[in-house]
Amino acid sequence: MVKAVCNPLCWAKEQNVAVGDPLLPGGLPGKILQVSVTDGNAAEKVLSSRTVIPLALSPGRVYMQVKLLGLIPLNHLVVNVVPGVRVIPGGHSIGILLHAQGVMVVGYSAIVDPQGQRHNPALEAGINSGDIILKINGRQAESNQQVRTEVIRSGEAGRPVLLDLKRGQRIFSARVKPVYCSQTRRYRIGLFIRDSAAGVGTLTYYDPRSNKYGALGHVICDMETSRRIDLADGRIVEAQIQGIHPGRRGQPGEKIGLFNGNGVMGDITKNSSCGIIGSLKKPLSNPHYREPVPVAMAYQVKEGPAEMLTVLKGNRVERFAVEIVQVMPHNRREGKGMVIKVTDPALLKKTGGIIQGMSGSPIIQEGKFVGAVTHVFINDPTRGYGVLAEWMLLEAGLVPVAGGTVEEMGAA
Repeated sequence: MVKAVCNPLCWAKEQNVAVGDPLLPGGLPGKILQVSVTDGNAAEKVLSSRTVIPLALSPGRVYMQVKLLGLIPLNHLVVNVVPGVRVIPGGHSIGILLHAQGVMVVGYSAIVDPQGQRHNPALEAGINSGDIILKINGRQAESNQQVRTEVIRSGEAGRPVLLDLKRGQRIFSARVKPVYCSQTRRYRIGLFIRDSAAGVGTLTYYDPRSNKYGALGHVICDMETSRRIDLADGRIVEAQIQGIHPGRRGQPGEKIGLFNGNGVMGDITKNSSCGIIGSLKKPLSNPHYREPVPVAMAYQVKEGPAEMLTVLKGNRVERFAVEIVQVMPHNRREGKGMVIKVTDPALLKKTGGIIQGMSGSPIIQEGKFVGAVTHVFINDPTRGYGVLAEWMLLEAGLVPVAGGTVEEMGAA
């Protein structure tokens, strides 16, 4: 396998480096580059990669400028030197129960009145699918049933419903007059709404020092609107995998899971672009990794063989071979930082590759936690995306980062 040479013009302007590792990305063409390093305390030092690669000896922030032939500026870099982080890998199947902040509009439903006329008062009032109902008649909107009850009360009293809504970052109000529906025999405003979400996923890691966990690897969105669900509260519960629907080209497979509603494992405090985050009620154990393993920074993840931990039956965590075929460490922090391919014959036989419910399955490479499965390629279920472990832990606050930004330091 040919190792690609790092292009200085493509380096991230800010990145994390573990204590003890070189400050500079690998593969530098040392004979033509010169690096100026400032640690914030000492005077600027000029270090030529021809003779020395500076090591990150202690946590802190380092500012560097790379020049071609010592004359032509190529890039400014800010390197956050962070202490090593260790977590226990997951792989356990979990049930995810999420309660939204407010009630989400997920669609419209025309109302037929006693005279046979069709109405949609909410649509006429300018309410869109994806809007969040924050308040109804001055009260916090907390559930579908509460909204339904308020609509009926207003309709029977001959009053409009007063709604406070959120669309993106904009808060606005709407007045909607309920219409009596001859089909349901109650007053309605013509909306389908949803106050919660549930599904099966995989727990990714557990930090025994803080009891924090991360799972799923990607944001939870409403199925109808594809909008991020604003979290009010949530919990994860124990789940048993009862069966597998294998994936095929053009048709993703899925795990069939059964929740144990009384087996609450932890809470959900954040629905982030890199998965859900919360705290576990009791320590997590993994039969394959009884002790915490190092977390790889983005630059440490490489193409090549790895393994994935997931459950295919009951609650037994198994190990399966995969290959990391592409790493995209400088993408936006989301669930697509690498491309992986399932290579394990047993897993391919049982599932056809990556299936729904595997999201969050941790990926281990050379003894380090490097990321988690997040998406499947619809036209090739043997392949999919993964999120980088560093991104997940940054979202959870488990990777400390020094203050300040590149812009504040005047970098281009």
